[in-house]
Amino acid sequence: MPKAQLVELYAHKLGVIDDAHLEFGPGFNVITGETGAGKTLLLGALGLCLGSDASASRYALTNDTRAVALFLRDDEELAFSREAGSSGRLRSSLNGAPSSAEALRAFAEQLIIIHGQHDSLLLRNRGEIVRLIDETGGVNTDELNDVRRQLREARQLREGLGGDEGARQRDLEYLEFQLHELDAAQTTSATELDENLTELERLSTLRDGQSAIVEVVELFDGDSDDAVLSQFAQAVARVPEGDAYASIRGALRDALIEARDSVHELAALGDPDAFDPRVIEDLEARVNVLQHVSKKYGGSLAAAIATRDEMRVRRQNAETDAARVNVIDEEISELETREDDLARRAWAEREVAAAKLTTAVSRQMSRVALANATLRFVVDGDDGSDAQIWFTPNPGQPEGPLSALASGGELSRVLLALSLETVHRDVVAVFDEIDAGLGGQVAQQIGECLREVGRLQQVLAITHLASVAARADHHFIIEKTVEHGATNTLVREVIGDERVREIARMLAGDTVTAESRALATQLLENSFEDRTKAEFSR
Repeated sequence: MPKAQLVELYAHKLGVIDDAHLEFGPGFNVITGETGAGKTLLLGALGLCLGSDASASRYALTNDTRAVALFLRDDEELAFSREAGSSGRLRSSLNGAPSSAEALRAFAEQLIIIHGQHDSLLLRNRGEIVRLIDETGGVNTDELNDVRRQLREARQLREGLGGDEGARQRDLEYLEFQLHELDAAQTTSATELDENLTELERLSTLRDGQSAIVEVVELFDGDSDDAVLSQFAQAVARVPEGDAYASIRGALRDALIEARDSVHELAALGDPDAFDPRVIEDLEARVNVLQHVSKKYGGSLAAAIATRDEMRVRRQNAETDAARVNVIDEEISELETREDDLARRAWAEREVAAAKLTTAVSRQMSRVALANATLRFVVDGDDGSDAQIWFTPNPGQPEGPLSALASGGELSRVLLALSLETVHRDVVAVFDEIDAGLGGQVAQQIGECLREVGRLQQVLAITHLASVAARADHHFIIEKTVEHGATNTLVREVIGDERVREIARMLAGDTVTAESRALATQLLENSFEDRTKAEFSR
């Protein structure tokens, strides 16, 4: 029993589709209708609600457009919805909850593969080709994937510990240079700079004061005749004698004596040993060193000390990390060796599986009207995960990538041949006009192939050929009508006589004759008998 099934598709106000509601059944479902009736729009509605780009069908969108696809997977319902708003933007939802187009696409890839004209998961994702090869050959790369995960983690850990040996050594050398500069400063405390500046200011003031004392003493009581006290004494000596001047002369003499005493006291303060000029020079040099490290390492001496302590811890950690890195490097080397061995094994197994799958699919090529075409699976890369499908439609022509050389019809038929050999029970398969340009016995073969795939997974196909439609388990018709100047499209399932009539229309055109009805009946009866025999043989 297939794990995934498209149960319902609903489209509203999409181009000529006013309302379309399809309830699909298990097995092979087919949609038919006249050219231009809207079959492509139905497929567009499916793609739209599964998160596809709306640009291709933008012309068909209106402010009321809505598309809903309901899937059933392991008894769980999944509803995908896209609808347009008044702004023209499309809103996405999954099971009624707001979502995004990206999320819808991610979920949809687990449920459905749409094989359209040059649009298939097999062409957009090489990983899907690798999946087919691995399933064919029973290739298991869990151990390889686990080793690669361990390698990523080990490399990230090593990077966090300083990267490669060269980078770590450069970082350590720079750290040592900075530590040497900070240690050379021999900072004792966070206040040392302020203390040295205060002492330097005191000694500088004292030094400048000693120079001033010498100048003042020389000015007041020097050997020069111009000395202040000498001039003062000479002036006092010239004061006239007599009782009238006695008190004044006495006061001036007292002032002279007091001035001499004060100058002598000032001279006594002048001690050439009160400071050592070399101390000031040493202090100035020390202040320059402390100011340099303060500015370079944080803007203050406290910050520089904190930086120094942090660097010492980092150097200690670096020494510890170096030992850890050596262990990690050994682990990385062992993992790389294991990765190489496992990758070579995976490549060899995928090479064998690719050849096996090539042989299997080639057996189906004649059944899908590609008897003259050749196809092969090619693996490349260290583990064979760079896989492609090479194809040539005719003998003697150069081969190349399937997507580049196959026409739309050829591509769809190749994908059908793949489906016959690699049925993916987990997903729904959709084929868009796989029978384009075919007819007769070939078309019957295509129909039989689609029904065969439908026994194991649900299949939806759009077709113009009666012999394909007659093989379906469920038949839907899309019809376009024009009433009162308005075009409208209706979709419904046809059974019994209505299905006979639709098959006859596909055989003979709009004018259904007794002969075409008889042939349609015969096609349906043959299809029923073949289906009964197949089910009985199972």
